[in-house]
Amino acid sequence: DYEGELAGTPVFLGCSDVDPHIPAERVRETATVFEALGGDVDTRLYEGMGHTVNREELAALEELVAEVLD
Repeated sequence: DYEGELAGTPVFLGCSDVDPHIPAERVRETATVFEALGGDVDTRLYEGMGHTVNREELAALEELVAEVLD
């Protein structure tokens, strides 16, 4: 149980489906919690990527920050 309200705050969760440090199920659980708190959640699981960051994730975050700063 979590208290609080994200009130539409954008949330980006990007991860590999086989990340050795972050299980995909945990990413899904986190998305569910943030959605229940009212977050505007964008969850992306990338096939076979491992524990790294890709260009699509960086582009999504650049867009998210630009929208917040607008």
